[in-house]
Amino acid sequence: MQKARVAAVLTWIYAAAFGIPAIPVSIYLLQNGYLPMFMDLFPMYAGPWDGLEGWVFVTLLMAFLVVVLAASWAAWLAWKGRRSGLVLGLALLPVEAVFWLGFDLPFPWLFGVARGLLYALALMSQRQRPEGRLAG
Repeated sequence: MQKARVAAVLTWIYAAAFGIPAIPVSIYLLQNGYLPMFMDLFPMYAGPWDGLEGWVFVTLLMAFLVVVLAASWAAWLAWKGRRSGLVLGLALLPVEAVFWLGFDLPFPWLFGVARGLLYALALMSQRQRPEGRLAG
């Protein structure tokens, strides 16, 4: 169960760092017509999709937020020892990856690889226990 819990913590860190900021970035974009800068280094969430119309881009940001919230919920289920959390967490990774590409987010890939491996390892160890709870 430790692997599932580490994956859950990584998911929540990722959600806080990349999911939650989608809200203020969306507001900023709608008010100003362009993306805010991250520490004066680069525009936030800029990537192949940043040339889209403002409302389309905001809709994609909100869809990303929904996917990240679903991943966070899957992490909660995994934390509680539920197999469904592991399966959902793995199933959401390819959906999340589409957004990582569209918003050109490099760091979530690192979190995603680690989460995927940890969820898969936890799922494999869970199969050893027939009652549906994760092995400790």
